[in-house]
Amino acid sequence: MMTGMTQNVLRKKRVGLLLIPALLLSLANNGHTGKVEIDHLIDWVDPFIGTGGHGHTYPGATMPYGMVQLSPDTRQNSWDASAGYHYSDNTIIGFSHTHLSGTGVGDYGDILLMPTTGDVQLEQGSEEHPETGYRSRFEHDQESASPGYYQVKLVDYGINAELTTTYRVGVHRYQYLKGERANIILDLRHGVVTDEIIDLQLEVISPYKVRGYRKTNGWAQDQTIYFVMEFSQPFKQYGIKNGESLLENAKKVNGKQIAAYFTFAENTEEVKVKVGISHASLDGAEKNLAEEMPHFDFDRVKKSAEFIWENELKRIQLGRQENPTDKTIFYTALYHAMLAPNIFNDVDGSYKGHDKKIHITHDFNYYTVFSLWDTFRAEHPLLTLVDQQRTADFINTMLTMYQQGGHLPIWELAGHETGTMIGQHSIPVIVDAYIKGIKGFDTKLAYQAIKAAMNRDYRGLVQYRELGHIMAEEEGESVSITLEYAFDDWTIAQMAKALGYIDDWQLYSKRAQAFVNLFDPSIGFIRPKQYTSWIEPYDPKRPTVHYTEANGWQYNFFVPHYVQLLIEKMGGDEHFIDKLDEMFNTVSDIPGKDITGLIGQYAHGNEPSHHISYLYSFAGAAWKTQEKVNQIMSKLYSTKPDGLSGNEDCGQMSAWYIMSALGFYPVAPGSDIYVFGTPRFNQVTLPLVKGKTFTIKTVGLTGDNFYIDKVELNGNYYPYSYIRHEDIVAGGELVFYMSAEPNIEFGKEVSHRPKHYQDIKPLLPVPLFQSPSKNFYDSINVDIKSSEPGVKIHYTTNGEHPTQESPVYSQSLTFTDTTELKALATKDGFLPSYIQSLEYVKIPYQFGVTYHTEYTPSYPANGDVSLVDFQTGSTNFRHPNWQGFYDVNFDVTIDLKQLRKVKSVATRFLEDSRSWIFLPKNVTYSISVNGESFKQVKNIPYETPSNFRPAEVFMPAVNLAEENPFQFIRVTGEIIGNCPDWHPGAGKPSFIFADEVIFNLAE
Repeated sequence: MMTGMTQNVLRKKRVGLLLIPALLLSLANNGHTGKVEIDHLIDWVDPFIGTGGHGHTYPGATMPYGMVQLSPDTRQNSWDASAGYHYSDNTIIGFSHTHLSGTGVGDYGDILLMPTTGDVQLEQGSEEHPETGYRSRFEHDQESASPGYYQVKLVDYGINAELTTTYRVGVHRYQYLKGERANIILDLRHGVVTDEIIDLQLEVISPYKVRGYRKTNGWAQDQTIYFVMEFSQPFKQYGIKNGESLLENAKKVNGKQIAAYFTFAENTEEVKVKVGISHASLDGAEKNLAEEMPHFDFDRVKKSAEFIWENELKRIQLGRQENPTDKTIFYTALYHAMLAPNIFNDVDGSYKGHDKKIHITHDFNYYTVFSLWDTFRAEHPLLTLVDQQRTADFINTMLTMYQQGGHLPIWELAGHETGTMIGQHSIPVIVDAYIKGIKGFDTKLAYQAIKAAMNRDYRGLVQYRELGHIMAEEEGESVSITLEYAFDDWTIAQMAKALGYIDDWQLYSKRAQAFVNLFDPSIGFIRPKQYTSWIEPYDPKRPTVHYTEANGWQYNFFVPHYVQLLIEKMGGDEHFIDKLDEMFNTVSDIPGKDITGLIGQYAHGNEPSHHISYLYSFAGAAWKTQEKVNQIMSKLYSTKPDGLSGNEDCGQMSAWYIMSALGFYPVAPGSDIYVFGTPRFNQVTLPLVKGKTFTIKTVGLTGDNFYIDKVELNGNYYPYSYIRHEDIVAGGELVFYMSAEPNIEFGKEVSHRPKHYQDIKPLLPVPLFQSPSKNFYDSINVDIKSSEPGVKIHYTTNGEHPTQESPVYSQSLTFTDTTELKALATKDGFLPSYIQSLEYVKIPYQFGVTYHTEYTPSYPANGDVSLVDFQTGSTNFRHPNWQGFYDVNFDVTIDLKQLRKVKSVATRFLEDSRSWIFLPKNVTYSISVNGESFKQVKNIPYETPSNFRPAEVFMPAVNLAEENPFQFIRVTGEIIGNCPDWHPGAGKPSFIFADEVIFNLAE
């Protein structure tokens, strides 16, 4: 272990790996015969797995957690272009130096090179007409990839292109046909998605060397990539295109549309290129190139990369006689799990901090690309188990981000917090490492940072803390956010208890029970609330704005920390098991959303489902966990390009397989418990610190024998359906005895089941207010209920907080004026509920709405009254007051119920083009006395944007002060049609979002 080394020593140690002769890879002596017999782990990795379907992986060359990801780009603008490459494509644009692995949003694709022959072209061309640009066709049978290496034949040029890397340097080798004019194109305009280019610079230093930078706003805002590029041969001619101008022999060019060509001497048959990059400075790129690649020996770098990959993959060692298909899936998964996060500091320790300043790290490596909503579940727990030093570096990086940027990362990319996804999931990563004994970071600072994360004014956290959950009118994805914040709170409670902070432990343990405020025992679902009551109608199969990449089925089981409490709420073990069975057996139909990897309503293609198959064990049905885990591993992973059932998501999809194939899974990171599933291999060895090993063996394992009959730990009978972290890291041997028939007694006893539930009082759910609406015209009746039987509900209507001395609710309340209602539930043996409150507002009028086009069921807002209910949304399209119209015009008639004099009318529309939501091309207002013949009074045009803009609400208005009284007004918004050509959804339908038609009536 390298804990405690200075940054310089640590850096030299790691860089030194690149210089170890590859000969060491081939020196494995077989006994006394002298015969060499080698099982290279890198040979079991297939980087093409996940490049098809929606896996969004890239096949190119990179190092474990490397800064450079040198890979081919085959497409630029679509969802499946997130990694730049898709297996279904047949042309290559070029080879860029940065890529994301398996994300659902695209970025990077920086510094693209493309070798060509013949006349120079500086435009990309298209998939359909590659001859119109510099891109080339290719065929998969002339393409290969392995860890640290990629090769392809560019059919249109007859060029063989090879790629390899060090940690911070991309290395190219291009072999040209003899007699052809040899060119290399450098396109700084190119990115995996359409970035807003802020500034590009290209400087020619000599015939061997160029350098520059690329500054963009994309998913990562204010991103700069610096590069220094050297050629093994001098170029004889070059040109730089800046916009429409082609500049010959220019030395330094800045602009927003820069591409260049470099032509080499006649009969050039090979050119090698090395490109050092840096996120900090040009000087950093120079140093990275000089230290990591002081030569042009391509094969030497390739072999060193293979050696380093081989040693990383040895962190988990399978037996040699394993099923080849499973072994390929496993080691490719381990390879994918080691692609991110990515090292962000230069060889001298320099990096760009979250305060936008350049800093130097001295005693740890600083990383980027933290896809934490995905990776906290299994990717980080996997690395906590097999790579403690790097885990400590990750945590030190997170704590540095907290110090420099003011908060822990959520989804961090290239020195920028994107804010993508939900939760505060740095917290479970930090706590999981602490609970499992990882040292090397400041515990006091870590505890301060995780508490600060949950005390922010951010995405519903204020209401979550005050009300014990988030309601739909406060924040989109309210159910998912509530549940994930609750899990984060539970992990804080674990660290608080370990540190002896009992008050904090009690506070965060209470907050961690937030699911009870959204659980409806009458139907057995955790479901959304709006204005204190259940949203109707409710279909758990429909993925609505109340969930994150999931539906009600998939989030119904996201209480991984209090599974026992969830079981109790669902009516006990048998009812809980029945509910899980129903999920896996309900027809695989997810209306209105492309959710993948389905087994019934279980969706392995998205992370919220990943722990669910293991929950049977908490109810004493471990054999059902074994059955479902085996089904998922067998059905939803393969060796094909579409062998991943959803986005790889920076290692999480693969980490699930790795942990599950070992035979256990971290259901609740932050706990020291791993729940048994079913092992996939005959023997697995985990090398541990201080020379220890932990070996997992199976007896009787076959394709049909996937049930656990019994377990032994270190030679002793082991009746539990889980194992603790301390038992693994102590070293030893775990043996699973397998059977074709389930042993329903294994793990059935309560004392043998996994358990996270601690000795805390259960929390009473907040009271429910039942009424037709929160706004009323004349009067309104309100009932107060509780989903927990036998409670007392104390209430107030004077604005004061209720206490146990306040009146007890007994019958319906009637309000005739604006009134604020507050209520508190109490019951012996329970913690009192949070205080529920709602202001009932008296409104001046009630109008009717007729829809001439239908709103989409995925974005229904409050139904047919939504446009006149005096309730508006935010700039977040997930806010439940937005009503979505998909691929149709917005066309409604408002009935004012009588002839009225109207001063003006405005309609609120949302523009959020990143979410495929555009303003109408034009908005037309027409008025009528009888609802049959209409007079157009105004048409308001809007120009479709030519690039992404921040989400904004627009209110096209019409002045009607000069018009006679009328009863009906028709509002029409013409949809732009399909998303425009510059958009990643180009050619696919768009949305119009509206939330209110606002009237200014004459007195």
